[in-house]
Amino acid sequence: MKRDIDIILREWKLDKNRCPLLVQGARQVGKTYTITEFGNAEFHELITINFELNPEYKECFKTLEPKNIIECISLLKNKDIIEGKTLLFFDEIQECPKAIRSLRYFYEKKPGLHVICAGSLLEFTLSHENFRMPVGRVQYLHMKPLSFLEFLDAIKENKLRKFIENLKLDSTINDAIHNKLISIIKKYSIIGGMPAVVKEYVMNENLNKCIILQAMIIRTFRDDFGKYANRVKIKYLQKLFYAAAKMVGKKFKYSHVDREIQSRELKNALELLEKAGIIYRVKKSRGGVPPINFYSNERHFKVLFIDIGLMQNICGVSEDILIENNLLDVYSGAIAEQFVGQELIAYQEYYKEPSIYYWEREAKSSSAEVDYIIRIGSKVFPIEVKAGKTGRLKSLHIYLEKYSIPYGIKISQQQKLFNKPVLSIPFYLIKYLKDYIYDINKCDA
Repeated sequence: MKRDIDIILREWKLDKNRCPLLVQGARQVGKTYTITEFGNAEFHELITINFELNPEYKECFKTLEPKNIIECISLLKNKDIIEGKTLLFFDEIQECPKAIRSLRYFYEKKPGLHVICAGSLLEFTLSHENFRMPVGRVQYLHMKPLSFLEFLDAIKENKLRKFIENLKLDSTINDAIHNKLISIIKKYSIIGGMPAVVKEYVMNENLNKCIILQAMIIRTFRDDFGKYANRVKIKYLQKLFYAAAKMVGKKFKYSHVDREIQSRELKNALELLEKAGIIYRVKKSRGGVPPINFYSNERHFKVLFIDIGLMQNICGVSEDILIENNLLDVYSGAIAEQFVGQELIAYQEYYKEPSIYYWEREAKSSSAEVDYIIRIGSKVFPIEVKAGKTGRLKSLHIYLEKYSIPYGIKISQQQKLFNKPVLSIPFYLIKYLKDYIYDINKCDA
């Protein structure tokens, strides 16, 4: 299964100034598979140590001296570890904190050896008050579920992906091609981007089996709760886990989860689910000018679920409803808002921790809210997820006027259209909306 992160991994391999690589991401997003495929394709030898399956290898890290660690692993594996030819892969590295600490010394004393690490619940180890991460000695990558464009590759619709990549601002899209892409988006909204589910669909095209697999992944997430929470907190995690999937697109209020549970307990549970990579917080920001995070408000936020397929599985949205209706009409538009948010996160730089924001103006007589805001160049542009050919874009226009932003972006099932000041694009062009804004700026200049 081809992943876009493969390009980043190859660049890392060739970089003479590379650091050991730490790949983060929630369970089941494809970290182990992707790194294993990369290692087998790009190196003479791949040596994998999974600290969860083989805890005996922790003994090799009683010392932090790379020479001794390498000798221990080499003897246990009965394999040579050669710089430039061997990829050393530490999987589930959160189970061995000393292995994480050793990365500093691999960087300083064995810079020629390629070392990659991965972990699903790594954030809990890294954020522990007594744990010190080797600053400046490790490179991070954040892996997510398959994006829609990766999904096209997976289902062998490579020509459609190439078609999307080559579209220009003034390109026209044949209605039949547009309709096919929207149809695939609806299918993606059912299947989602979790690799195991996508693989099942590619092999058998059996949606019922995909739904069963989704339920198994959801159960895996639940089973993990005991690894990072005590027995009391687990019940709060379970409450919030299912509530979050049903609250996408809405302003998050702890009282909407359960009025009987103190907000302090739910706040802690939310932070745990964030660290596990299961949900993203869509923070409210004042907008207008970058940096967006500087003007964000931690207390006001929405949530996104890790994956649209898992979200609709929890919400119980019927596949028939998704296929037969406009996405913006399903579940009060929450499915569409999840899709757009998930795509915006998917195409962020891999080395950055995912972040996403919305804008709101609260006023007694004229409140306004924009679904998402993103930085493009030196400006922060508003994005609305709207139904119909026009849709009501009152909030978007308020934002444009308030911050003197030249253009706004509307995302829907409709064809691409630029009717100044609004750039309307269909769901499948989200990756390239920044390119289109740059093109518009060039034309206006």
